[in-house]
Amino acid sequence: MTNASTISAVDLFCGVGGLTFGLEEAGIDVRLGVDIDSDCKHPITRNTRASFLAKDVSALDASTITDALSGSDVTLLAGCAPCQPFSTYSRGAKRDGGPRRGRGGAEDWRLVEKFADLVEAVEPDLVTMENVPPLARQAVFETLVRKLDGYFLDYQIVECSSVGLPQKRKRLVLLASKLGPISVPQFGRARATVRSTIGALPPLAAGEVDSEDRLHCASRLSEVNLSRIKASVPGGTWRDWPAGLRAACHVRDTGATFPSVYGRMEWDAPAPTITTQCFGYGNGRFGHPTQDRAISLREAAMLQGFPRHYSFIPETEPTSFARLGRLIGNAVPVTLSRAIGDILVDHVRMYR
Repeated sequence: MTNASTISAVDLFCGVGGLTFGLEEAGIDVRLGVDIDSDCKHPITRNTRASFLAKDVSALDASTITDALSGSDVTLLAGCAPCQPFSTYSRGAKRDGGPRRGRGGAEDWRLVEKFADLVEAVEPDLVTMENVPPLARQAVFETLVRKLDGYFLDYQIVECSSVGLPQKRKRLVLLASKLGPISVPQFGRARATVRSTIGALPPLAAGEVDSEDRLHCASRLSEVNLSRIKASVPGGTWRDWPAGLRAACHVRDTGATFPSVYGRMEWDAPAPTITTQCFGYGNGRFGHPTQDRAISLREAAMLQGFPRHYSFIPETEPTSFARLGRLIGNAVPVTLSRAIGDILVDHVRMYR
């Protein structure tokens, strides 16, 4: 066909809409986003065309998905099922960004297993899942692959900077199709940088809020941490500091194993992986390249691929670093989502 059939999708574990927004940018009709965290309703309904359902996916009935996809030309089930041993996903349970469960228990994998069960029950034309790379080595991933019997299937570890995300972040990307052979391509090296992404934002001091964008706000720094960031160089470590500024854990032998905290980003390189704690200078290499502060919430969102004016919370609600750091850090990067969407649209154009 000259024109591809319309792809209609349901996004499970949709979060603030990183996957939904990216798929929509590629031309996919995302009809429904599902997440246990009601905080995700505003960003989904404000920034995307999808409806939102606040529900634990582990309790979701397949009929909810089939009803949402009714009348579709081509159906897609998409999602990023959290893996508790490797993920800081905590929606609806803990709100501090920490994992809910310890390592090794069957409960750790229940959401991945549920995603596999829903794929088997719904039988969509297309499936995509984005997740942490270690999942590919787990038995639960083998179960998911078995339940995709009858689909053409491919999965690869993707370095997100290769698709244009200004961030060093590796993710497992799975694609499956009933329509024909499908593959995750070897992406090029279209590298975006910290400078090209956030360089035009107004400067801030630590603890300051931009007058026109309350998400462009930087957390406060203690006097000692302000001295530390002033002594930090882009791409450097705490080893660049004078001895008097080093923390107790740094002067012990074990401190040598933590070189990636209290660091500045580099202007002309991708950012480090954005986490739920990215607003804190001491939580990683989250210092601004030149300003004496940690990156702002807006900068973190833009480094995740979100557009500058993406709305995360209603105007009537206060800005919370912990809450917004969790929402932004847990998001599927928009740039990666758009790349996945483009692959699926091209695939349907070829086989329909």
